[in-house]
Amino acid sequence: MIPTPFIGGGKHGTCVQSGFARDRVLGAVAGGLSARKTAARFGVGVATAIAWVGRERQTGERSARRQGQPKRCKLDAHADFLLGLIAETPDITLHEMQARLVQTTGMSAAIGTLWKFFDRRAITVKKNGSRSRARA
Repeated sequence: MIPTPFIGGGKHGTCVQSGFARDRVLGAVAGGLSARKTAARFGVGVATAIAWVGRERQTGERSARRQGQPKRCKLDAHADFLLGLIAETPDITLHEMQARLVQTTGMSAAIGTLWKFFDRRAITVKKNGSRSRARA
């Protein structure tokens, strides 16, 4: 077995998975070894090796995919609509926006997603308690 470098100094540290390791695994599988035997031979996880091989067979991709969540918000395409709602009705709530978004565009979004959309644009809409009270 070829030793695999670990981060964290111990047996259970995080294994470094470089493109080189991926290429070695994919090359060995292309040479006739099974994904499971190749995983054991190169010290990578069985599920990882199977995923790499499956993705290469389906799409031809050999490189690592970008990690993390996408930078764009799914509401960016509806920015004009949402900003128009605030301009049209300044005291609209997130729940009301959520309902209007579904009614008008057919797209559903969680309240948290709406909040993040406006927070990223530094837009805060505060309810004024004195405005909503009945005047005597």
